[in-house]
Amino acid sequence: MALPRSQARGWVKAAKMAQRRRPAEDTGGPQSPAPGSQRAALYVHWPYCEKRCSYCNFNKYIPRGVDEAALRRCLVIEAQTLLRLSGVRRVESVFFGGGTPSLASPHTVAAVLEAVAQAAHLPADSEVTLEANPTSASGSRLAAFGAAGVNRLSIGLQSLDDTELQLLGRTHSARDALQTLAEAQRLFPGRVSVDLMLGLPAQQVGPWLRQLQGLLRCCDDHVSLYQLSLERGTTLFTQVQQGALPAPDPELAAEMYQEGRAVLWEAGFRQYEVSNFARNGALSTHNWTYWQCGQYLGVGPGAHGRFIPQGAGGHTREARIQTLEPDSWMKEVMLFGHGTRRRVPLSELELLEEVLAMGLRTDVGITHQHWQQFEPQLTLWDLFGASKEVKELQEQGLLLLDHRGLRCSWEGLAVLDSLLLSLLSRLQEAWQQRTPSSVPRG
Repeated sequence: MALPRSQARGWVKAAKMAQRRRPAEDTGGPQSPAPGSQRAALYVHWPYCEKRCSYCNFNKYIPRGVDEAALRRCLVIEAQTLLRLSGVRRVESVFFGGGTPSLASPHTVAAVLEAVAQAAHLPADSEVTLEANPTSASGSRLAAFGAAGVNRLSIGLQSLDDTELQLLGRTHSARDALQTLAEAQRLFPGRVSVDLMLGLPAQQVGPWLRQLQGLLRCCDDHVSLYQLSLERGTTLFTQVQQGALPAPDPELAAEMYQEGRAVLWEAGFRQYEVSNFARNGALSTHNWTYWQCGQYLGVGPGAHGRFIPQGAGGHTREARIQTLEPDSWMKEVMLFGHGTRRRVPLSELELLEEVLAMGLRTDVGITHQHWQQFEPQLTLWDLFGASKEVKELQEQGLLLLDHRGLRCSWEGLAVLDSLLLSLLSRLQEAWQQRTPSSVPRG
C-alpha cells in the first residue's frame, strides 16, 4: 500500500521543522540519545518580537505591555512540571527560541536554567543556546546572557544586503549584523551560529555567493543555509501573489544551495545536516537530538515536544503542543502547572517514520545500531535490502545502504524530499506485512 501523498508531504514538512530550531566531531555527531531514556533536550519559546518579518509565520506576537515577571514565572512552572511528568532526570541541552528571545531579560533566562537545574541534572558543559537578532543584542546585553548561563548564540543575520533585509522586514542593517557577529565571537568564541537565507524574490546566484564568501571571512564555525519558503498569510506571500514581487525561482535557489555547499566545503565546513554546516566540531548538540529522535520537552506558548510521560505512568511517546496564545497559555499554566493543549500518542510506525525522515537529514544517516534502538526486530536490511526503488537510488548515487546503515550521499542530501517519498512508502508496506510484535517502543 503506497503512502498517501499528503501524509508523505507531512513527514517532509515535519523533517524541515526541526532545522528551524538550531560540539564533538567524529564519524558522526554527539552520542545518539536512547529512546525512552531519562534524558532529554529542552526547548523554551519566547513568543515576542519587535515586529513581524515579511516571511515569518511562526507563533510570535508584537508585545504590548508584557508582564515579563508573570511570563517568567510561568516558564519556570511549566519547565518543572514537564520535567516531572516526563521523568527526565538529565537535560542534555537547552535552546531559547522564538520569537526573539534576546528581547527577554537575562534574568528570565537565568531563572529558567536555575529551575531546570533544580528539577533535573543540567551538566555544567550542557549546550545552552539563545537565538538573537542584531538589533536586540548589544555587546553588554550578550555578556549579560552569558553570565545568565548561555554559552552558544544563533544569530539571525539572514542577509548581508540591506535591500534584501528590507524586503524581509528585518529591523537590522548589514552593518548591524556584522557588528553583532563580531561582539558575539568575542564573547562566545567558537560558539556562534549564523543563518543565511537563499531563494529570495529576484535574488541572483552571483551576488548571493559573494555574500556567503564575505560572511566566511568573519563568521565563526557554524553556518545554516535556509531556503525561503513562501507561507500563506505572510506579507511576502501576498506581495508575490499580487504580482508586486516576482516569485522565487526554484532552479536558481537549487543552484545557490549547491554552489553554497561547495563553498562551505572548501572553507572546511562539514555539512552534517541538510541545512547545517560546522567546522572544528561545532555541531549543535540540541538540534542533533531532534534529528536522532531523542526526547525533547517544549516549554512556552506554542512549543512542541516529544517524550514519554514516564513520571505520570506513561509508556508511549507523545507529540505535545502547548497552547499558542501567550495570555491563554499563562492562565493554563497557573491553573494546571502546564499549558499543554494537545497530546497525541505516537504509534510504533509513526515513530519509525520520524526516525527515518529525521535521521536521513544528517550525513551520518541512520546507523543499524540507532535503528535497532527503536525497532529491534525489523532491520534496515529487512526493510530496504531487496527494495527495487532503493536499488535504483543506490545506482543513481543518491543513497547508500551498507554495514554502517542507511544514509544519503552528498548528491542525495540535496534532493532528500524526493527520496523520502519512496522510503516512507516502503517502510509502511513492510510494517503492514510484518508479524505483530509486543515489543514496547520509546
